[in-house]
Amino acid sequence: MKQFNELLASCKEVAFDLRFTKAANWKLADKSRAIVGFLPIYFPREIVHAVNGLAVGIMGAGDHKQIIKGDAYYQSYICHLPRGIIEMALDDSLNHFDGFVFPAICDCIRNLSGMFKLAEKGKFQRYFDYPQNFDTLIGGVFYRQELEKIIADVYAINKVELTTENLNRSIKLYNYNRKLIEEIYKIRQQYPWRLSAVDTYLIIRAGLAIPVEEHNIILEQTVEAISNERGEPMDNIRVVISGSFCEQPPLGLIKSIEMAGCYIVDDDLMLGSRWIQGDIEDNSNDPLTALTNAYLTQSTCSSAVYDVGNPKGKRVVDRVKKHDADGVIFSAASFCDPALLDRPELQKACDEAGVPHINFQYHENTGQFKVIKEQAGTFSDSIKLWA
Repeated sequence: MKQFNELLASCKEVAFDLRFTKAANWKLADKSRAIVGFLPIYFPREIVHAVNGLAVGIMGAGDHKQIIKGDAYYQSYICHLPRGIIEMALDDSLNHFDGFVFPAICDCIRNLSGMFKLAEKGKFQRYFDYPQNFDTLIGGVFYRQELEKIIADVYAINKVELTTENLNRSIKLYNYNRKLIEEIYKIRQQYPWRLSAVDTYLIIRAGLAIPVEEHNIILEQTVEAISNERGEPMDNIRVVISGSFCEQPPLGLIKSIEMAGCYIVDDDLMLGSRWIQGDIEDNSNDPLTALTNAYLTQSTCSSAVYDVGNPKGKRVVDRVKKHDADGVIFSAASFCDPALLDRPELQKACDEAGVPHINFQYHENTGQFKVIKEQAGTFSDSIKLWA
């Protein structure tokens, strides 16, 4: 128990180290190494790993940094995430990064890529657009070309060629990583008291700042620890969190939901680590095509993806059923257009399926959680009393 608690403390330190010390030290050990920072949500880290690089997730400054200069770069009516990341860039926290990838989440992230370019942060700043057409000859070709651009960006820095063997090896490592994460969620679904949602979050977030080989060891130790009984079962309801896929809520918010009587049995926190459902082919003669096909056919549900042929409302209801949840908590960052525009459709689907739900908004630096805790507590009590 003591050893596992030390592991959790280490994960927390790595997860919220806004200077990414572990990644910086990893780079210093080999001159051919490169660090590529990526914004939420999903980025195929395999393509960077395969060319002796480390893809590091930049999830924002949270409540760990006071935003001063960052506020001058954005208007007031957008989410907090870009302000914090600009602040990190301007105070030189990201100077050891070689390049940055800005996945297509929303216009704020698109604009952030331009700001990094103007500020000359990194040797490249790539806006990584996702296909919204899932035909292999249209969206598939487009997506593969986007991957090839990033591979070329990294090659220009460290001159490491991408090989079929190395990319297959990287895919295999990340397949194992996703498998272990899903095993943790599987155990928590049945025994949620064995590992809190906060600790689960810290373990997964830490994996965005260290090599996948190291993270896999941490995940193995976690699975071993929670495969045996620990903690005490409580009279909590089971909920699914939806809407927190980009800007991350403060730890205090997640903890407040749990303290209010809710076991979080599924969520879209750290969604990029769980984006691909199932394994990607790891013994292919063309692993880039394998990565492309996985995105087209194995992606999870997200407000950042236009997926008209596979209604998101139904998918949320299916998640509730799969995880035997009692309800949904729609938790989105303030001014998060993708999440908030999707919310009415998702709520309507829940209403039609008889799934209870509540909703609230937050900033990554929210400091007061009393109202949220009371709302979640009332939700929990109402389900236990009347559902």
